[in-house]
Amino acid sequence: MSTDRHTARAAELDWFKSSYSGTSGGDCLEVAADLDAVYVRDSKAAGGGPALRVTRGEWAAFVALAAK
Repeated sequence: MSTDRHTARAAELDWFKSSYSGTSGGDCLEVAADLDAVYVRDSKAAGGGPALRVTRGEWAAFVALAAK
């Protein structure tokens, strides 16, 4: 797991916000994926904030635990 503050690759990705997120802001996360990793960032800091990068396996394990 790593945090990338200025990763050009993260800026090129297609980011998605949860359909459960409201339109009035608040605490929302955005997620993007490429072939090797999944990126997570705070939607309020999307322009230049940090992005958490995890492997696809780490993301799958997180989602499996969160779904329980």
